[in-house]
Amino acid sequence: MTARNQLITTPPYSVEQALKRAGNNLRLARVRRKLTIDEVAKKIGAGRRAIMDAENGKASTGVAVYTALLWVYDLLAPFEELADPLKDETGIALASRSEKQRARKSGELDNDF
Repeated sequence: MTARNQLITTPPYSVEQALKRAGNNLRLARVRRKLTIDEVAKKIGAGRRAIMDAENGKASTGVAVYTALLWVYDLLAPFEELADPLKDETGIALASRSEKQRARKSGELDNDF
């Protein structure tokens, strides 16, 4: 018997809440556009269950389903900015700390090619 992925069965609370908010937002976007679950499922080439699972924030729903729903609702642009390395202040700060502070002298240059 294989063990289930704990991230799917019991995700961290903040992850679970973020997925639920995203699901609620996706449902609201669909309803505002007066689209049925069946219409959206057909547009993205998925089944009804995938749409319902995404709208319920189910952790096992693939990121492709969430991304396709954003595409259908014309909300994909913000998703494309996720984890933008130019906006990763913590990552930039950590990287700058680990860079050498001063270049090491390598000796004189020579003309040997």
